[in-house]
Amino acid sequence: MQVKNRAVLGQLSDMDLRLLRVFKAVAECGGMTAAELELNIGTSTVSRHVKDLETRLGLVLCRRGRAGFALTAEGQRVYEETLRLLASVDAFRSGIDDIHGRMGGELELALFDKTASNPQAHIAGAIARFGAQAPGVALNVHVASINAIERGIIDGRFHVGVIPTHRSSQSLAYADLFGETMLLYAGRAHPLFGADHRRLGWTELRRHEFAGLGYHSPNMDFSHRERLARRATAYDQEAIALLILSGRYLGFLPDHYAQPFVQAGQLVAVAPKRFFYRCRFAAIWRRSPQPGRATALFAQCLAEAHAGG
Repeated sequence: MQVKNRAVLGQLSDMDLRLLRVFKAVAECGGMTAAELELNIGTSTVSRHVKDLETRLGLVLCRRGRAGFALTAEGQRVYEETLRLLASVDAFRSGIDDIHGRMGGELELALFDKTASNPQAHIAGAIARFGAQAPGVALNVHVASINAIERGIIDGRFHVGVIPTHRSSQSLAYADLFGETMLLYAGRAHPLFGADHRRLGWTELRRHEFAGLGYHSPNMDFSHRERLARRATAYDQEAIALLILSGRYLGFLPDHYAQPFVQAGQLVAVAPKRFFYRCRFAAIWRRSPQPGRATALFAQCLAEAHAGG
């Protein structure tokens, strides 16, 4: 739905960028009041900025009332365009800093979920190295799906990503980092929880319902190759864990992430020497344009932190 006033947006000004940053915070925080804390300005000021942006664009961006806060269809589209625009602005500023030999601004790091508990992952060490060498760069860390990280790197919203390798893109550069072992788990209420797995084969396993990731990934590749019947779809590891814990589905989880559930007697690994796969994680960044100094430094810090395994 469009507002009555015709859009008057022409050349973007610093005020327009400020309004867009306010709108971005409102969209990500889920409302005016929540964004007040993020932006450190009053709710009435936040509301006025969003209203000013709506007037500038000639669009209704969000609805607020008793039913709660929600972006309109136009608001969702403007939010996505805002992410692209602000990423380009930040990239320009980073480029200017490079010309002057400075390292400032922000670095957007995107990680696939459940990497913190992996003993082979030394991302925290890379962050410490980077912070010591680039104290003027603000680091923003995101957790997202593989596909979202790849898209975010390509469109400039993220600078560096860490994902399981599953395919290659000509638009991205890759640097191998660490590995992960995925085991098949059953919940306490599942028929295989207390069963003898010694003679369990793939044919018997395929009779059970399987929970897997719903996008291209090592998880999807492996389940398709072994013809596992995916009857429940998840979009992160925690969702898969919940489905397995229900006792209805089998599913693969990182062994390090599942360990506390195993120790608590809630999950059991099903024939772990037979039903498993391994995957590698890599750092990714955009090949072109050439990465800025902060991006290159963080990639270097990741490589150094994981050198030697």
